[in-house]
Amino acid sequence: MGVAIRAAGEDDRELVVRLLDESFQDDPVSAWVFPGAAYRRRTHHRLMAAFTDLVLAEGRIDVTEDGAACALWLSVPADDAGGADDSPAQLRAAVDPDNERVELIVRLMARVHPAGRAHEYLWMIGVTPGRQGEGLGTALIESVLDRCDRENLPAYLEASSDRSRRLYERLGFASTGPALDLPDGPRMWPMWREPRPPAH
Repeated sequence: MGVAIRAAGEDDRELVVRLLDESFQDDPVSAWVFPGAAYRRRTHHRLMAAFTDLVLAEGRIDVTEDGAACALWLSVPADDAGGADDSPAQLRAAVDPDNERVELIVRLMARVHPAGRAHEYLWMIGVTPGRQGEGLGTALIESVLDRCDRENLPAYLEASSDRSRRLYERLGFASTGPALDLPDGPRMWPMWREPRPPAH
């Protein structure tokens, strides 16, 4: 039985923010950005809301019909080099002004993001904790990867845990360059997937 997936709209904003907040409470990178469980519970949702708003405006959010999982995608054009702008500082000011790691994580991710080729960027994927391991995340990713294959587009993401890295490897992603070691924190793995030729 397939997983029903639809594109999220503005009406789904609170659902997506809640899903991401719950899904990433125990994530190593979220724990680094917002150290301490109580602080993270108070503050983490503001960063997830900022990410949700950005992708609703500029990209695409897919949700499972039952609201248990979501994926945030951005289409990155070939000439986008990422890099130097003041949006990370604006994000920090909006989310948690005294927390320099909110700004730093965005700058470090931009530094390792490949430039030069158009690609689909899986910014985040969240599955509600009670439903993880059921294949919902895989279904969300595969629906976009199928389109990438048809349109001959690569895909990119950063894995934030060993578990997610292994999942992405099964979907055809491979590490691209060295891992990103956050200062006094966990490791992230930039991963790239070349489009697969259609099966005959």
